[in-house]
Amino acid sequence: MLSQRGLEKFEFLRKMALKMGAADAKIITADKVVVEDRIVLKCKVGCTNYGKTLACPPHVPTAEEFRKIVSEYRYALFMKFKSQTKADSKIAKYLSKDKDNPSIPQNMKDKIQAFWAAWKEEKLKMLSLVLDLEKAAMSKGYPLALGLVSGYCQLCEKCTLDRAACVYPTRARYSEEGLGVNVQATAKNAGIKFTFPFEKTPESFALLLID
Repeated sequence: MLSQRGLEKFEFLRKMALKMGAADAKIITADKVVVEDRIVLKCKVGCTNYGKTLACPPHVPTAEEFRKIVSEYRYALFMKFKSQTKADSKIAKYLSKDKDNPSIPQNMKDKIQAFWAAWKEEKLKMLSLVLDLEKAAMSKGYPLALGLVSGYCQLCEKCTLDRAACVYPTRARYSEEGLGVNVQATAKNAGIKFTFPFEKTPESFALLLID
């Protein structure tokens, strides 16, 4: 049975995440990370970026494979980030649509483009933070620490799918939803508030698996 002492030994990572900008962060046992096949199905039928990056399905381990991987870890750091990028209700209803969707009014396109540009910058900062946490865990003797982020990869304007190899292999990390992580259920298990639909400023989440 995993002890409270086991959770406390990773407290340095939780404090580091909060200091670097996470709105909330909790150390949880790995069995509280919820992985479901239906999450990947939702990616396939509901995401305009499905199949467009090597960090998303169908180019990543399946949910079944990832469940087995998670079972090989004992702990995880689950984090929430609050965006400073604002989107009122008029903009928010178009964010799930493809940018070329004819239903988007012309006068909204510039606002939507500005939102996504700002959002991308924040996602890249979050990725850098997760990578720093991963390195911090590794430096303390946990070489198999692995970071994951919400959403699709933002490193390149267009992914090099034709090469079947990432041009940023040391920086790119898989989408946690793309691996089947039910972020909302995992947040609940971690005792972290998950707001959907978001209110003006969206939330983003990240995960660090630790052994």
